[in-house]
Amino acid sequence: MEEITLIEVPPQQVMGITKTGTYLLIPELLLKVYEFIVEKKITIAGMPTFVCHETSPDAVREAQEKGTAIVEVAWPVSGTVKGSGEIRVYELPGGKMVRTLHRGPYETCESTYLALFSWIEERHLQIAGPIREIYPNDPREVKPEEIITEIMVPVQ
Repeated sequence: MEEITLIEVPPQQVMGITKTGTYLLIPELLLKVYEFIVEKKITIAGMPTFVCHETSPDAVREAQEKGTAIVEVAWPVSGTVKGSGEIRVYELPGGKMVRTLHRGPYETCESTYLALFSWIEERHLQIAGPIREIYPNDPREVKPEEIITEIMVPVQ
């Protein structure tokens, strides 16, 4: 696991979609939003992001088992853009966030999350909103051990 730091994140205009189900929806939804962006010739302004509304390991496990996870994915975009149907344009809020990187398959992120939650607790911070996973590389193009997941947790 990489270093854990406290950073200030600016608000970001994104194009996204939200559905209820299991986290297995993430790749499918990211692709759907990406295809919409490409079709409409919209400028991508950052890496794809999963916004996790379940903010504890127990809540994540329960939501996955019951299929009640709120699965929100977003691509940062620039310019004046319009969504369509279930794909909408909105702003991801900025603010103070705890950040780290996880290297390796997505399924192995739990230890990184546990270390992040301990770090937050040790500093008497509180989770202040949905957690973000940003995907700087494409799992179809790199080996599983080279996958990078940037994790950002809003705190107060």
